[in-house]
Amino acid sequence: MRVIDSHTAGEPTRTIVEGGPELGPGKLAERAARFEERHAWIRGALLTEPRGFDAMVGALLCPPDDPSCATGIVFFDTAGNLGMCGHGTIGVAATLAFQGRIAAGTLRFETPVGIVTVEAKSANTVAVENVESYRWRTGATVEVEGLGRVVGDVAWGGNWFFQCGQAPLPLVMENVPALTDAAVRVREALAGAGITGAGGARVDHIQFFGPPSSPAADSRNFTLCPGGAYDRSPCGTGTSARLACLAADGALAPGRTWVQESIIGSTYRAHYRAGSGGGIVPTIEGRAFVVGETVVHFAPGDPYRAGIGSVLSGDAGG
Repeated sequence: MRVIDSHTAGEPTRTIVEGGPELGPGKLAERAARFEERHAWIRGALLTEPRGFDAMVGALLCPPDDPSCATGIVFFDTAGNLGMCGHGTIGVAATLAFQGRIAAGTLRFETPVGIVTVEAKSANTVAVENVESYRWRTGATVEVEGLGRVVGDVAWGGNWFFQCGQAPLPLVMENVPALTDAAVRVREALAGAGITGAGGARVDHIQFFGPPSSPAADSRNFTLCPGGAYDRSPCGTGTSARLACLAADGALAPGRTWVQESIIGSTYRAHYRAGSGGGIVPTIEGRAFVVGETVVHFAPGDPYRAGIGSVLSGDAGG
C-alpha cells in the first residue's frame, strides 16, 4: 500500500494513493460503510503505532459516484469514519498537486456527506467550499464533573460539534493535556445527557473557543477529535460549524472573512454564503505541504501488523 503524508496547518493527513481496499459499487456513503465494516483494521494499521500516531487522519481515494468529481474520498481516524474533513480535503488537494494529477483551478471532490468544491490556488494553498452547515441546538447545557455547568451549541459542519464559547482554561499549548481531559469529560457528559445531533447522531467533536494570540485572527480554538487527539489545525469542519453559529446569531455577515486560529497558532481564512436549506455554505482556506511518501508493508507474521492498538483491543483484523 502506497501512502503520501501531508500536513495542513500542522494537522497530518495520510492519503492512500495505491493499494487500498476495493469497496465495490454504490454510493460513496455505502462504500464508506463497507470500508468500516470490512476493512476497519486498516485504520489501526496506518494511523497508530508503530506506523502512525493518533492525531493522523486517513484519506482513501475512491472512484467518485458523480462523474463531475475528480475523486471520491473516504476519511477516517483512529475511532472510525469521518463524514468530511476540512484539513484532510486541503491535504488531499496538495497531495494530488504534488503527484501532478491536478493543476491550479477549481474541481470537485465527493465525500460521504456530499460534494465539496475545491479551488487549488497554488500547489500548497487550497480553498474548500464545504457542505451546507448549520446550528442544530442553541445553548445546550450539561453538568460536567470537575467543570460544573457547561453551555454550548451543537452544530454540523460535515461532522457534529459541541462548541463552547468559554474555554475552561487559557488556550495555550501547556494546557493541552488539561484541555483534552476537560473535552473528554464534556463529550461523555453530552452522551450521558442524551444531547445529540440530528437523528440521534453522536456529538464526537468538542471545541473550546477563546481570544486569539494574534491580532490578525478573530478567535482561537481547541478541538478534541473522536480518537482522543487534539486537532493541530483550526479544524475545517469545526470552523464551518462555528461560522454557522455566528451567522445564526447575526454576528458574522455573508462574505466577511473570519480568521480562525488553532491551539498551535496556525490559521484558516473563512467566509460563507447563504445555503439553500436554511444553513450556510462555508469556504475554508488553508495551506498544506507534502512531508513524505511511504510504501507500507504488512508482513503476515508481524504481531503488530494492524497496529499496537488493534492488538491490545483484540481486533488484529486483516
